[in-house]
Amino acid sequence: MEDALIIELYNKRDERAITETDQKYGKYCFVIAKNILSDDGASEECVNDTWLTLWGLIPPEVPKCLRAFCGKITRNLALVAYNKAVAVKRGGGQTALAIEELDDCISPENVERECEIKELARVIDSFLRALPKKECDIFVARYYFTYPTGEIAAKFGMSENHVRAVLSRTRKKLAERLGKEAWTK
Repeated sequence: MEDALIIELYNKRDERAITETDQKYGKYCFVIAKNILSDDGASEECVNDTWLTLWGLIPPEVPKCLRAFCGKITRNLALVAYNKAVAVKRGGGQTALAIEELDDCISPENVERECEIKELARVIDSFLRALPKKECDIFVARYYFTYPTGEIAAKFGMSENHVRAVLSRTRKKLAERLGKEAWTK
């Protein structure tokens, strides 16, 4: 079913909207949640929470891209669930590792207020748009979707060491750019 028709079902408060969304984007959202949470049960719960959130947001929201809208909601819910789990028990996983890798670029003190966060997002977005497509795709796969470096290597037909090298160079470029914009530690 086309996204516009699914959104129309939400607007009509027709429960088939959830079924259609799950059929079309359930696996996509599950992968996002699983990459962050590393737990099938928690990921399923996160995807179900995504549908509940969608039900509450549409209407009045009218997403331009339903797939991206679902993915963003799932990612945010998974990060909240992850933070709760980490608060209970300190553990490893790809999310902690990915965040730790970026820690050298971003100062927590600089991102405390909402307007600073928006400006930081603008700078990072501008940085990503200036990167070659493959480098940008690798960076986004790691730091937005939190894919393990092995999966990224397989997806791009590269060695895992090459992916790590690309990520390292890109982080250095980001740190340099953020330094010019006064965002580094």
